[in-house]
Amino acid sequence: MMRTLLQLLALLVSTQLFADRANVPSGIEYDYGFSHLEPLKYPRDFTHFDHFNPDAPRGGTIRVPVLGTYDSFNSFISRGRQAAGMSFLSADSQLYYDRLLSTAADEPTGMYGRLAEGVKIADDFSWVAFKIREGAYWHDGKPITVDDVMFTFNTFKKDAQAWTRVMIANVDRVEQIGPREVRYVMREGVTPNPTIARNLGIMPVIPKHYWEGRDFTKPLTEPPLGSGPYKIVDFRLGRYVIYERIDNYWGEDLPVMRGRFNFQRVKYDYFRDEKVRLEAMRANLVDIMGDSNPKNIHVEYEFPARREGLFKVEMVEMSRPVGLHWPVFWNLREERFQDIRVREALWLLYDFEFTNRVIFYDHFERGKSLFHGAPEMAASGLPSKRELELLEPYRDQLPERVFTEAYEPPVNDGYGIKREYVEKAIRLFEEAGWVLDGGRLVDNETGEQFNIDFLLVSSALARSLLPYVDNLNRVGISTTVRVPEVSNWQYRMQSSAFDASRAHMYPYRIPGSALRNHFGSRSADLGYGVNWGYVKNPVVDMLAEEVIGATDAETFYAAMNAADRVLLWNFYFIPISAEPGEGLAYWDKFGRVESEPLERIPWLDGWWFDEYKAARIEGRLAEEGQSD
Repeated sequence: MMRTLLQLLALLVSTQLFADRANVPSGIEYDYGFSHLEPLKYPRDFTHFDHFNPDAPRGGTIRVPVLGTYDSFNSFISRGRQAAGMSFLSADSQLYYDRLLSTAADEPTGMYGRLAEGVKIADDFSWVAFKIREGAYWHDGKPITVDDVMFTFNTFKKDAQAWTRVMIANVDRVEQIGPREVRYVMREGVTPNPTIARNLGIMPVIPKHYWEGRDFTKPLTEPPLGSGPYKIVDFRLGRYVIYERIDNYWGEDLPVMRGRFNFQRVKYDYFRDEKVRLEAMRANLVDIMGDSNPKNIHVEYEFPARREGLFKVEMVEMSRPVGLHWPVFWNLREERFQDIRVREALWLLYDFEFTNRVIFYDHFERGKSLFHGAPEMAASGLPSKRELELLEPYRDQLPERVFTEAYEPPVNDGYGIKREYVEKAIRLFEEAGWVLDGGRLVDNETGEQFNIDFLLVSSALARSLLPYVDNLNRVGISTTVRVPEVSNWQYRMQSSAFDASRAHMYPYRIPGSALRNHFGSRSADLGYGVNWGYVKNPVVDMLAEEVIGATDAETFYAAMNAADRVLLWNFYFIPISAEPGEGLAYWDKFGRVESEPLERIPWLDGWWFDEYKAARIEGRLAEEGQSD
């Protein structure tokens, strides 16, 4: 009895001490922002980002086409497909929730306070603290509090989609350290992570009072409570969703928000067929979309409105790496793809020059790196001294060519694959136990034919793969190419129900967490993760941690170069091609700030509706209709 009373007394004392601490400021001197490896561009007293217009007019509707469908407004879990406008990571397509920090599109790594007025990172990266602004509130008028921030982290760590859990896996706990202050504490023994503040800062914050009593792990068919600049005013599941700007949005005068989100309404229309979506663009039923399809860019958009300057197609130069355009990757859960000789043989059989000339109108550059377009990040030549320091301890686990050869893909003349590549591919197949028998490539022991079932997200990707499929058929490989509905494709990717596929590899300036998620061994074993190829390589794991933990530029870039080199020489994917810029097609009814190349195109959160331009388009189209 006495022991129970003492335990109760100790609990009451500790609870009171915690309550007292939570009501006393921590004394931390917070920074207004931070940047990894490079200095911040904007000073403490900046009023707005240069690529936004603080005097931009408000109003108008922007109509955005989306391919596929959606069935949920819960954008934080693996189940269901989220509605557009609720993206977890994308800064410009998250209309619904606020984040602790915001990025600038004109600097690679800077982050500035949004929901948080200050951030502080421990010198040894063992914790990150944020101070929450006063005056921030949810759409129902209730204030956004420290409790909401803590609830968000604890909920995401337990129940969010796999890649989110991996992103914050090294954080042990979050605790309140002041009336409006929280501190995230790292797990003991983990790699010090200078970028963890970025991971925490970009996470949307969700309302505790809304989600308590609801099952966070289930999809939502009604819009939840949010806090961002827009709320949903109309929708039809799978067909469209309409957002309307909140007139009294709490954060509109913040330096990171001034001049942003200027459209009164944002409407997302869903299309299950690419051709129908294309015709909707040409008919002025939707306004703008990113489009990297060379046929559309060079042929389909050649109609009168474009020639008159009413409709624009641009290849926009970017300041970030452009990455790889839909490379082919293999499902290493399938035994036949586990042999590196098989993967190299398949790599040799892809004819980029022919495909680019015949299918792509010579539109693409040859992809040679996961970080294509960023020379400082991409592997080139032989390993540097600093790379060798990272790689030498693992020499026996790596292909010898990592150390002895600069990576170069096969080069053809554009009129057919070279015979020498076909012959070398057949030799590699034979070494791996696959032999030609009556025109069929079969297992030397079982007689089973080598088969590849390609599962692709669009018919355009399928069409562009046909020359490669023909080359595979010529060496006796049986192939199928399937294009299911988008949600079904995504489910099969996440559940590993495919042999091979293609995915746009869009790199980040700070790619450590992305490397861990897309190529890390731990991510491979997580259900519904994004390591779809099932890459499990301890050297890649080590290099991802080196990128994450780098505190100087030399180590940071050397680790990325080495990771790029190891991934390429293991032939986990066929790099194929890279875009010369970011494709954008739109009706010219918008105003925007002219700027130097940016990390992204801020058309959704930085452009504004121009009534004069819109009226000019409507008038011209009306004239065409009358003449018809």
